[in-house]
Amino acid sequence: MAGCHDDCCSSSPPRELDSPRWRRALWIALAINGAMFLAEIAAGVAAGSASLQADAIDFLGDTANYAISLGVAGLALTWRARAALLKGWSLVLLGVLVLASTVWHAIAGTLPEARTMGVVGMLALVANAGVAVMLYRFRVGDANMRSVWICSRNDALGNLAVLAAAAGVFGTGTAWPDLIVAAIMAALGLSGGWHIIQRARVELRGSSTSRPVASPIRAN
Repeated sequence: MAGCHDDCCSSSPPRELDSPRWRRALWIALAINGAMFLAEIAAGVAAGSASLQADAIDFLGDTANYAISLGVAGLALTWRARAALLKGWSLVLLGVLVLASTVWHAIAGTLPEARTMGVVGMLALVANAGVAVMLYRFRVGDANMRSVWICSRNDALGNLAVLAAAAGVFGTGTAWPDLIVAAIMAALGLSGGWHIIQRARVELRGSSTSRPVASPIRAN
């Protein structure tokens, strides 16, 4: 929108951009995701599960996501949009890494341990569902806020998929359910990252057109 200022270009109320509730929610989400990354990456390696390792990478990406959001909370729209753009490309990169890990497990013929997948997947679901509920009120903000909500929502959906993969591995005795879920999670990351990138680009274009243009100096 032409002529709007940095903060009013955002679809969220200005008071939310640097509110104590927003910052508190980000700190809580950061702590939960950092702890879950350490727990899940260890369990994923031990269980030989591609989907658990993919979920752990999501936790790592979200930890960085929340840290960046804390850093730009309350800043002008241009800086928040740039942060969202960085996070969008990071999600795309993580999605590519998950796909590469999935291909490696498929070639190696690893058979994951279904019981570990189920227990850790349930713990991750509880953690992500709690974070998603906490951040639900911020889902309609600017690209930066949307990126936080999208990551949390996708992770909760990913955890449900991990539980389904655990049941599939247990029932079939093969790794294919685990590999399929890991590939789906990679696709979710790629899709979410691209959505954030497009939204951030729109906001960057809007903020650039809202800057006042200096009038030429006329000679007297």
